[in-house]
Parts: sequence; C-alpha cells; structure tokens
Amino acid sequence: MKILLLGSGGREHALARALARDPVTDELLVAPGNPGTATVATNLPLDIADPAAVAAAATARGVDLVVVGPEAPLVAGVADAVAGIAVFGPSAEAARLEGSKAFAKEIMALAGVPTAMAHVCTTLGEVRAAMDDFGAPYVVKDDGLAAGKGVVVTSDPEVALAHAAACLDRPGEPRVVVEEYLDGPEVSLFCVCDGTDVVPLAPAQDYKRALDGDAGPNTGGMGAYSPLPWVPDGLTADVVDRIARPVVREMAARGTPFVGILYCGLALTARGVRVVEFNVRFGDPETQVVLPRLRTPLAGLLLAAARGTLRDADVRWGTGAAVTVVVAA
Repeated sequence: MKILLLGSGGREHALARALARDPVTDELLVAPGNPGTATVATNLPLDIADPAAVAAAATARGVDLVVVGPEAPLVAGVADAVAGIAVFGPSAEAARLEGSKAFAKEIMALAGVPTAMAHVCTTLGEVRAAMDDFGAPYVVKDDGLAAGKGVVVTSDPEVALAHAAACLDRPGEPRVVVEEYLDGPEVSLFCVCDGTDVVPLAPAQDYKRALDGDAGPNTGGMGAYSPLPWVPDGLTADVVDRIARPVVREMAARGTPFVGILYCGLALTARGVRVVEFNVRFGDPETQVVLPRLRTPLAGLLLAAARGTLRDADVRWGTGAAVTVVVAA
C-alpha cells in the first residue's frame, strides 16, 4: 500500500514511524515532512493547505491512502477534494467539530454529551456578562482554530477580557466561547471513527502550560505520557459510550459522517467526566506517546476506518510506558 501522510511536526514523525512499521506499507510519502520523517519515508514538497494540490499529488503518485495530520488542511477541505482515494480524516463540514467551538457545543447538546456550560459571545459586553455569570477562574476560548493557543484560563478579569478583545478583533465574524471552569485532571483519548463505529486508543495526559510549575501560558503541548495508571477503571468504555458514539451518531444523522480521529479532551471533575474540547486529528504531543505503545499495525487500522470497515478491528497494546518532553526556545 502506498500512503501519503500530510504534516510536518513531531506528530507526523510519530505517525510516519508507526505507518512505516506496518507490513502492508510499501511506500510512504510525507508532505512536506521534516528531517525525522525523512529517516523513514520520502518527503514531498507540497502546500498541504491547498486541497487541489493535495488531490493532484495523491492521484499522480498513485496513492492508496491519505492520512491527514494537522487540522488546518481538514478544515480547508482536503478530505473532500481527494476523490476516489481513501482518506483518513473528516470532511470540512465534519471538521467543524474542531474548527468552531460553538459548533462543537451545539453537537454536544444535541447528542447529550456532558460538557461545561458555555455562552457564545460576539461582543465584549456579552463576554463580561458571561464572565459574571460563571465567575472566576475565567475560561475564554477563541471560537476558531488557534493551534492549541486560543484558550485563556485566568482569575484576572482584565487578562480574560484582553484575550476576548483580541479574538473579537479578528476579520470575518469572530466569536468567543466563555465557559464555566472545570476542575480536575485532564485526559486525552483518541477515538478512531469510520462514520459509524468507534475504536478507542489508549488514554494519555499532556501538559499545556509553558515554564516550570505550569507558570506560563497555554501552548500546543509541552509534554505527555501514557498509560495513565491512576484513571478510573472503565473510563475508556464510558467515554466511548457517553461521548464518542453519540457524537458520531449525531454527525451521521446530519448527513456529515465523521471519519478520522475524534480527539476527546476530557476533564475528570467531581461531577464526573466532562468534555473540554474536541479535535479532529491526532493530538500533538500525545501521539508521540500513544503510537509507540500500539502493537496493532496502524496503516491497516486507518485504512479500515477510511473504508468504513472498522467494526472488526482488534487493537492491541504493549506493556511499556512512553513519555515525551517538548524542548522549545
């Protein structure tokens, strides 16, 4: 099987290593890739934010499967543009689960998924009212894509309002989501979806704040580890039954079946599991600790999801642990 993997980060290096290990992988292309992916695959210069360019490259190279790493190409419609080739990644409409936090809240409400109470705001006056409603700590989120950096959690109302003002100052029709604060540790769970069925991977925990002691701002992730021996028994099954499957059913009912990774960002609160956010792709840096523990061949698993034949998937795990630390200057 010939595979085209889109992306250039550490996540894509981890994906490339796992895909290359699968015996069914005959050739692996990574666009644009990085020095790490070049050690296990062939890097391909390509503008992955251009759906037409990706479709043309996949067709010209005779690719059997396209795996989309980052969120921006998905929101841009890469999966829609690649016709006649299996794609692991949701359509642009389904990718709104990450592309719009307000849309994700709407879907969660319709699917009965437990999450934080929230107000969608389009003015600073609405933001102030929402902050007064929920109280501190204040959670203010940019509605659109922000590479993991669009969220501010603070007890300082001026900091929260400044972030909201910056988000609302963007072109277009910007919105801000103000949420109640969710207490408790956070867990990331990737669910492989084929539009109907859901297969969970192993939970991981990442650390988002920069600087020692979590003293800095939120980032895309400063490190992660897996497995999580402290999580309650049955957590994964509970998340699949109460969160992932209801969302996949709701998306299918809307005529926009979800195919790809449904990344469930969770808070284990005193009131039970709550969804913090959804992403529609493998998370970074969690991918770097989840995939090394996976013993099931990855390429076959992702192809089954892309083809809608995930029902009989058998996912196996190694007994070791994995840790990743992000070094940044």
